[in-house]
Amino acid sequence: MAILKLARMGHPVLNRVADVIDDPTAPEIHRLIADMVDTLADASGVGLAAPQVHAPKRLVIFHISESRAREALDDDEDDEDDEENGKGDAVPMTVLINPEIEALSDETVIGVEGCLSLPDMIGRVPRFRHIRYKALTPDGSTIEREVSGFHARVVQHECDHLDGILYPMRMEDLSTFGYVDEMGRNELPLGERIRQRKKAADND
Repeated sequence: MAILKLARMGHPVLNRVADVIDDPTAPEIHRLIADMVDTLADASGVGLAAPQVHAPKRLVIFHISESRAREALDDDEDDEDDEENGKGDAVPMTVLINPEIEALSDETVIGVEGCLSLPDMIGRVPRFRHIRYKALTPDGSTIEREVSGFHARVVQHECDHLDGILYPMRMEDLSTFGYVDEMGRNELPLGERIRQRKKAADND
């Protein structure tokens, strides 16, 4: 397997609509998935879309650890009841090929997002709270789920990459977009959350 180079904001591959994958079982698609999994692990990220590794194909991978799911409950501004409703659950490594997303309501929630293609930056981004997504899997079968909270946010973020959309393009207030270090020093309560997250990471 291989660690792939990440495309950063400004690269043309991140601005275009990705190509549909005709055969999800093709060996080259499985190699790409394996390399993306290694790349995501190396970057300590939550999700990765194929265009982010210079492959303009409609493919995303993601996973949500228990610790990251708990953090996400704090990051979403209007999700006080998410923990009771199971919206902060961990999700194992998931591969979505040619994914489709349907919003199940017009309700949105603002949460903090970062991106491997915008290193060291974060912003507050509105996303649909409840979605249904459907996609092919690497064996050619179909996966379909209704999800909420951070799970829904991650899927929307990664699938945006397939249409040439980066999260700042979704933001309503660019004053909440900045470098992690600066936001951590100067913005509360977000800054306190960032400091707590860094402290927890240092102790792992």
